[in-house]
Amino acid sequence: MINYLSNSKPKVEVYTENPLDNKGIFWVDLIQPTEEERKKVEDQFKVELFTKEESEEIESSSKYVETDDEIGINLNFMNRIGNEHQYEPVSFILKDKILFTERDSDFKSFQDSYRKIKVTRPEDGDDAFLVILDTRIDYLADIVEGINDKIAKITKELVKAEKFDSDLLLEITALQEQLLGLRENTVEIQRLLSTLIKSKKFPNEDYETVRVMLKDLSSILEFTSFCFDRVEFLQNTFQGLIDMEQNRVMKVFTVITVCFAPPTLIAGIFGMNFTNMAGLEHPYGFPITIFLMVVSMVGTLLYFKFKNWL
Repeated sequence: MINYLSNSKPKVEVYTENPLDNKGIFWVDLIQPTEEERKKVEDQFKVELFTKEESEEIESSSKYVETDDEIGINLNFMNRIGNEHQYEPVSFILKDKILFTERDSDFKSFQDSYRKIKVTRPEDGDDAFLVILDTRIDYLADIVEGINDKIAKITKELVKAEKFDSDLLLEITALQEQLLGLRENTVEIQRLLSTLIKSKKFPNEDYETVRVMLKDLSSILEFTSFCFDRVEFLQNTFQGLIDMEQNRVMKVFTVITVCFAPPTLIAGIFGMNFTNMAGLEHPYGFPITIFLMVVSMVGTLLYFKFKNWL
């Protein structure tokens, strides 16, 4: 599918078929394009799109490519699927004031960008590209705020919890993974903008906009670090509470073991099978032995209670 965005009329129009004269086209958005659609765009606009392998390259040198007549960019966009966040590559090419994008998913950032562009009516592809990045930065800020809310919720659950299960720990670990991915994605955009602002091909009038974006990204990174500290504190608290619970259980077992030690000793002595043993023929030998065992057990418990070990 291909969307052509044009500003030739008073309001931005979105076409699925491109006018032959390319009049007013400032953004060509390819969504899960076929090979025929890719070739059609390449032939009509004399542009070479990224291959799938190039868009998925992880090296920094492959993220930003600048030639005499165009700027090529590859970014990973976070896509929420259910309760999970996945990262998918998105390719950008800026050539002759037209923005070319290629993606496989309908990201929320692009949906919001469409709405913004229809209101702001950008003059060219450079402005449209900045709108997408600005929308993306807002989306990242919303995600980190959502993670912070989840951390606050888990903290309250942890304080009130009477039992601790592995699901809570898995949820904390998942938040940590999300923060890691979020920080990597934020740094990636920050590095891109830092490189873009040095390019002679990028319009000077957009420099201030890029600087504001860089400032916003720095704020997101600071907030992400703060959330990391909170998650680490949660993990330490969870581990501490688990240790306390285990110590309490071990304490109970220790008390039981020690309480049964004196009765076991008494039972062991009077249970010996020797021919000549004192008290074997005593008429009250058995009840006296039971009495001694009970007294030794109760005495041990009272001693622990007196020492505040229980």
